Amino acid sequence: MERWRGYQAAPGGWGRSALTIGVFDGVHRGHQAIIGHLVKRANDLSVRSVVVTFDPHPAEVVRPGSHPAILTEPKRKAELIEALGVDVLCVVPFTQDFSRVPAEEFVHDALVQSLHAALVVVGENFRFGHKAAGDVPLLERLGRTFGFGVEGAPLVSEDSTVFSSTYIRSCIDAGDVRAAAAALGRPHRLEGIVVRGDQRGTEIGFPTANLSVHRYAAVPADGIYAGWLLRRGERLPAAISIGTNPTFSGRERRVEAYILDFDGDLYGERVALDFVVRLRDMLKFDGVEPLVAQMHDDVAQTRQALAR
Repeated sequence: MERWRGYQAAPGGWGRSALTIGVFDGVHRGHQAIIGHLVKRANDLSVRSVVVTFDPHPAEVVRPGSHPAILTEPKRKAELIEALGVDVLCVVPFTQDFSRVPAEEFVHDALVQSLHAALVVVGENFRFGHKAAGDVPLLERLGRTFGFGVEGAPLVSEDSTVFSSTYIRSCIDAGDVRAAAAALGRPHRLEGIVVRGDQRGTEIGFPTANLSVHRYAAVPADGIYAGWLLRRGERLPAAISIGTNPTFSGRERRVEAYILDFDGDLYGERVALDFVVRLRDMLKFDGVEPLVAQMHDDVAQTRQALAR
């Protein structure tokens, strides 16, 4: 898959293309349906498939301070999109100036002049342009003017729940990582660098890998989770703790993973955590002994959950 920074990066002699447009945070099942349809239609038309996305998240530019939690960091998002068979990922820098571009101008400059769109595939709730004034009917009218087709893809839902990035963020924020995984089509993943903590886990026989995660990462609600730690192609079972460690009067919210049956040093490594199921709330214990007893139980529950 080719990766471009901005639609102006389209090479000279670029032919017609089929494309879709969106933030695609999470590349969830709804996004997968749109992109999968795009790839199929591009093959039908014998043109190249292009996914147009944006960086940073438009919300942070339009409403500073409102940046939503990130479900997938840029590198991970690109990998997921590539796995769907896309030919080109075009990442458009989203700036204040770009946010003011009218919908009609964006279509002319980006879709027609630069990307030579033959077909545009979007979700039925797609909005674009300054103040999100553009919608699917406008895109269809512009398509008739400029000579490209428009196909709207229906939203993907299950049990009357429409899968969206907003819905998945709400699941993660509530700690319902199972529901998030159902909408994503895979476990929710956090990535980060392993840093040194207070070493209390080592002192009580449960050394943990403390992750320093992206400031906007979608971190699940406080609690204990069963999941997997991924490093260097390995997938290791882990009991994951998120919270302030109230038994020791902690104040800093942390993401820590106790890796089952592991003896090694991960400091400085970039690893990932895949969340499978939430086991319990974060609790404050009256001392170390009841905490250790509970942690033994957490490990046993983690083994059972991951075995299933």
